[in-house]
Amino acid sequence: MIRHLVPQIESKIVRLPSPVAVQLPAGQVLGPPGAPVKMSFSHWSSLTRLRAGQIGALAEEFVEGKLHLEGRMRDVMAVAVSLLPANPVHIDAGWWTTLQRHIRALRAHTPEKDAEQIQFHYDVSDDFYALWLDPRRVYSCAYYRDDAMTLAQAQEAKLDHICRKLMLQPGERFLDIGAGWGGLLLWAAEHYGVDATGITLSKNQHAHVQRLIADKGLQGRVRMELRDYRELDESQPFDKISSVGMFEHVGRANMTAYFGKIRRLLAPGGLVMNHGITAGGPDNDQLGAGMGDFIEKYIFPGGQLLHVSDVLNHMARGGLEMVDTENLRPHYARTLWDWSDALEARLDAAQQVLADRSGSERGEKTLRAYRLYLAGSAMGFEQGWLSLHQMLATRPAESMADEAIKGAQSRFPFRRDYMYAAPAGAGRTPG
Repeated sequence: MIRHLVPQIESKIVRLPSPVAVQLPAGQVLGPPGAPVKMSFSHWSSLTRLRAGQIGALAEEFVEGKLHLEGRMRDVMAVAVSLLPANPVHIDAGWWTTLQRHIRALRAHTPEKDAEQIQFHYDVSDDFYALWLDPRRVYSCAYYRDDAMTLAQAQEAKLDHICRKLMLQPGERFLDIGAGWGGLLLWAAEHYGVDATGITLSKNQHAHVQRLIADKGLQGRVRMELRDYRELDESQPFDKISSVGMFEHVGRANMTAYFGKIRRLLAPGGLVMNHGITAGGPDNDQLGAGMGDFIEKYIFPGGQLLHVSDVLNHMARGGLEMVDTENLRPHYARTLWDWSDALEARLDAAQQVLADRSGSERGEKTLRAYRLYLAGSAMGFEQGWLSLHQMLATRPAESMADEAIKGAQSRFPFRRDYMYAAPAGAGRTPG
């Protein structure tokens, strides 16, 4: 097998548009010695995965220490794209695959399972995330309203973009489902004067936001609860609701029920912003070539993506009317590259933080997984394999005396100019 494998690998890497060197288990190096990317293999079986373009399996070998990579993550991802045998969005979606997908989602998204899966990812280490996120620790797609914006500025622009879309007003009851480290929750309270409630399943995030609320003197006007969205009380509906980077964890089988719950939590005529990752193709809920399996195992267990058309279908079945949808896919590619570059610049510090929390060996594996996850996701959004949509919806009211336009059944004005105009000041308080 080895006699045939080596010339096949050599032929494959010669045809790649991005130069790469491959070191074989016996020490021989194929490809140009000065290539920007070098892959060193310790097992011959790994080379069969390289030959087949099984990117997910190669990523797992890197995490487990069986494959060593040298080079910038941006160059590594250029090589990864070249190795793929086909578009990873085009995968089998027959009836059997669809049925298995539904059963898997039902099993993976009980309240107990969801709590375990969220804590697996978000409770890795607050100090680790702080190394590469912006100071507010906003862990979702930024909005580069101006090309010259830094990551921190683009994240603040995103927070304000959402608040403007929701038309937040002082005194309104605002709910943030999956509030993370509190970026949007606190921005809405400080800049728009809302009465804000956030929920999370992450113990680390809950504790962090509780400290911020106390430090900022926002007790009584802002609260953060360690709670599953299914447990929220529906007797006192909210005027506005946001869900940012959260519905990816809900599961296809629960999606209609999820939006139905949001409808019951929302006052008639109120607005909800659903911001999250969507699938690049209409039939796949994860990427092919093993990349989706890698994310499931090392990063987001239980995560499941839907195409935007499916999301809007579930939203409508849940009783919500979509009034505006915006695709921010390239913004997420840039966000992820900013995160990746920040992590790559602080690898030693990241390794120490993770080692202090979970031991040297596990910490090294976690770091390698996140390096591939951030850069690989950036590549996925650039290629159009993944997307990011902000979907604004309303719970239609039977009648409203103060509706913006006759027949609106909500306060939504059915035009976009209010989202982009300079703030008039009526809906904002100094912060």
